[in-house]
Amino acid sequence: MKVADIMSKQVDFVTTDTSVRDISRLIFGRGINGVPVCKGKKVVGFITEKDILAKFYPTMQEYMEDPVHARDFENLEKRIPEILNIAADKVMSKKPTTVFSDTPLLRAHSIMLLKKVGRLPVVDKKGNLIGIVSKGDIFRGVVGDRLYTEADEEYNDWLSKHYILSIDWKKRLSHEIPDLVKTFKKEKVRDILDVGCGIGMHSIALAREGFNVCAFERSELMIKEARKRLADQPKEVQSRVNFFAGEFEDTIKKAGKECQAAIFLGNSISYNPKTYKNIIALASGSLTKKSLMVFQIRNYENIFKKNRRISQFRFAKGSVFPEHAFVEYYDPARNGGKTTLKTSAIFDFDGKRWKFYGLRNSLFAYITKNEIKNVLSKIKFNKIYFYGSYSQGHIDNWDYLFRKPFNRKESDWLNVIAKRV
Repeated sequence: MKVADIMSKQVDFVTTDTSVRDISRLIFGRGINGVPVCKGKKVVGFITEKDILAKFYPTMQEYMEDPVHARDFENLEKRIPEILNIAADKVMSKKPTTVFSDTPLLRAHSIMLLKKVGRLPVVDKKGNLIGIVSKGDIFRGVVGDRLYTEADEEYNDWLSKHYILSIDWKKRLSHEIPDLVKTFKKEKVRDILDVGCGIGMHSIALAREGFNVCAFERSELMIKEARKRLADQPKEVQSRVNFFAGEFEDTIKKAGKECQAAIFLGNSISYNPKTYKNIIALASGSLTKKSLMVFQIRNYENIFKKNRRISQFRFAKGSVFPEHAFVEYYDPARNGGKTTLKTSAIFDFDGKRWKFYGLRNSLFAYITKNEIKNVLSKIKFNKIYFYGSYSQGHIDNWDYLFRKPFNRKESDWLNVIAKRV
């Protein structure tokens, strides 16, 4: 791969007369450690946080002339107003290291290691700025894009650190558990498979209602959180839940008994874009002859047409940080309408300013009403009922599961009860 394959073409840069104050705003605002300095389009320098901080310290000549004041580090901070007004050409490195668009990626990375820099301007043959490349870009290009993101544990492991805060669980469970309990009691369900259980909130709530639950989640960290919460429950509730970490296909045999129902809540079935049909079939094989499945699936048509791709925007109080912000959105269908890319971003507020915690992408199956109906019919679940629930574009406004008909243009969730009789 070449630098041109992964470089950023929209580049922040400054001119030789840009003040350190404006450069610092740019560095803080973009979350970068330095920017190119240009005359016209030609790169003539590069200025970093290190270059700016170096101006706080005396030169060797100043040190020799006044060694006492030169070592007064608290007094050095008084130079801040003076330094913020300095122009870029007085601070920048005047012999910037650059690369060309056809430079091999690993050669660019080798240059970064030798020069001890994290970003390199990309120039044309005349030295004009055409892009920029960072170590992170190279890592994603060489390693990241080759990862099987939709099946990788890292997505859920990353999310698990904030997942409990991203949802108002009291409100959600107060709406969803009553409908699940009513349905399961009507169908004489005792034992339940919870596939993609997350941190186990539904599993534990159902156990409190007297059901036995075998819960599965691929993320070890999610299951660790689930077990931590289960440990706070009465012994009777603890005895009704078993949590298993790993791929469902590998761990289902550990359940050890047939169940009367399987649940796939929180869009969990869509987390498996290449294997969800096999997972549904495998789950059905672990159920009794007369059984049912329950699905809670994102209504993507509504997300794109009504909510403008956004599925979540929420603020929540935290313990380490006073507040967090959660944003989730989906890209339009890809791969012939079979998948959609979900992006999750988290921001932390430290009491003074917002800071970017991280962002992850994961490929999801684009499952429609007709698609799930066809999949279930093939495994003999022929009595299928479709319901819709709403959140008015905000994930905290949880609704009941099975009390309203599904409307493909209005419902935020497609909720499915499928029976095999």
